[in-house]
Amino acid sequence: METDRELEELGYPQMKHIINRLPKDMEERCFARGIIIEDKTTGITDEDIYTEILSCRNLKSLVVTGVPDMSDRTIVELARMIPGLQGLNVNGCKFVSDVSILELVAKAPPLEYLYVGGGVVLTDPVVCAIAKTFLKLLELDLSDGPLVSPVSVRDVWTFSRKLTRLSLARCPLLTDAAFPCRIKERGKKPAPEDKPLPHRPWTWIGGLEPLMLRHTAVDMRVLDLSGLTEMTDEAIAGVMVHCPSLVTLSLAGCTKLTDDALESVSTLGVSLQWLNLAHVPQITDSGIMKLARECTDLRSIDLAFCRQLTDLAVMELAGLKNLVRLVLVRVQKLTDNAVDYLADHTPSLQRLHLSYCDRITLKSLHHLVSRNRGLEHLTATGMPAARRRGLGRFSDPPPETWPPDQKAVFRVFSGGHVRGLARFLDKERVRREQSERQNIPFVARSDDRMDLY
Repeated sequence: METDRELEELGYPQMKHIINRLPKDMEERCFARGIIIEDKTTGITDEDIYTEILSCRNLKSLVVTGVPDMSDRTIVELARMIPGLQGLNVNGCKFVSDVSILELVAKAPPLEYLYVGGGVVLTDPVVCAIAKTFLKLLELDLSDGPLVSPVSVRDVWTFSRKLTRLSLARCPLLTDAAFPCRIKERGKKPAPEDKPLPHRPWTWIGGLEPLMLRHTAVDMRVLDLSGLTEMTDEAIAGVMVHCPSLVTLSLAGCTKLTDDALESVSTLGVSLQWLNLAHVPQITDSGIMKLARECTDLRSIDLAFCRQLTDLAVMELAGLKNLVRLVLVRVQKLTDNAVDYLADHTPSLQRLHLSYCDRITLKSLHHLVSRNRGLEHLTATGMPAARRRGLGRFSDPPPETWPPDQKAVFRVFSGGHVRGLARFLDKERVRREQSERQNIPFVARSDDRMDLY
């Protein structure tokens, strides 16, 4: 089959991607390189996709996350008719099952990315077949797989050696047995315990031997392990040794992780840029300080609902020269000291989330928006200080589906509204200073006039 450049040299139209619609004529069907249906409001059905596949023989990729009734019949036809398929995304298509994915494996197209997460129910034999068949796979998404167990994930680590992106988020059966173990742990006997642990029922997953791998996933850049509530610090230590070049890592909702896990993550050094630690309640200032000192190129870090953190952790993060996004939602021990320090030491910051941080006052928010001219997005929903008169007119409108009590406390400032908020608070400060000089009681107002009365 001719390449895109060869077809263009022969005078044929350029290969194209068709987004949120179907090909409109035979020419588009012949030269469609990819069909992407992500918008569920288009009304495109499984029957429509099935019909189009018969004509789109040069198709390289198919994304149908916006076709909820996508079925096995269409995927089977796709495997049969499109031998050169390089990418398939059926995330959230709950009518796709083992039957069609096994047919895809049998035809063995040169797949480079495969997204079968979002509730697609696949069993271990199928996941093992994917790992052993598509050896050139670059991206794999198995998120929300209720039946994906450590047995099949171990095969992914073993055989899919070229992966650059892997998502195992919210797979409830995954434990430490699903992840590579540190080589130095081989043969190490557990330390004797003073008191024996209570009897724990044995399961076949618990009987798996540690996964020892001699190779490393040097190409892995994005890893999503969100919501793996049975994963411990030991698993993270093994993963960090096996994936030394991670750029993006998500550990949100991994409730058993502690500061020891952050010490392992810190070994990534300057390669790590995006980190999600939301809802990891056991981490403390010590772990964040270690992380900030080692991973000096961090650009985004999410610490929402990490309730043990204090101003010390934020002050350490403020020293990151490339930090552009920081999420501190419901980190309730934070005070004005942390916000003032961010304002004075983090000029690169563009997005800051402070919702439900009750101890932060309007004075520190004013200092932040005045000093940090690069700030483009600030969330202060639920903060008592943000309910001050006049601030609401600079906020984005709340979602229509929210109840009235939540709409009343919604405060999200973005774009030019951040600068407008800064100018409004600057005027208020001037009026306050004037009232103090003239011994006149200061009254907060919502307008922009400068007169005191």
